[in-house]
Amino acid sequence: LAEQGARIDALNAELRASGDPFRVLRSIEMDVFPDGTCDMEPEVLAPLDLVLGAFHSKLRILEDQTERYLAALRDPSVHVLAHPQARMYERRAGLRADWARVFAEAAGRGKAVELDATPARQDLSVELARVAVTEGVRWFSIGSDAHTSLELEFLPFGLATAALAGIPRERILNYRTVDEVIAWGRELRAG
Repeated sequence: LAEQGARIDALNAELRASGDPFRVLRSIEMDVFPDGTCDMEPEVLAPLDLVLGAFHSKLRILEDQTERYLAALRDPSVHVLAHPQARMYERRAGLRADWARVFAEAAGRGKAVELDATPARQDLSVELARVAVTEGVRWFSIGSDAHTSLELEFLPFGLATAALAGIPRERILNYRTVDEVIAWGRELRAG
């Protein structure tokens, strides 16, 4: 992770020197365990600009997982709750929770919620994105969940979800400047 950060810093220096405004954020999608704790230590995550927290195990549990989400959102290292339901069409229905409580917690802590644009996920759904807005979530992040460069083409699905849910452009981190996103991440970490 430290080596990756050094490479990103070098790339950003090259971009800056050439006058290119594009920047790469030092970030990671970190695993969040079933008890809501994170799989990386805060001091390892501290140099990063953005940390997405996502569940990657025990995704077929039928019991309510609200406390799992609340614990993850209470971790100061997590900036964005990634693919919140952890659903995948024709593979798993996703986790169940008291979504109003989960989103109220995210709102109260200033955390962002991801709109995962992968067609197999579409996570959050339009309906749950509307609940997030109603509960006061201020920030949303549109992610492609890309594992190849071609999958970046999925981003319009996330844009469509945001539009249908009534999320204004100014509340989507992807539309903020890199400096604004980095400052937001630092503020969250400082608590």
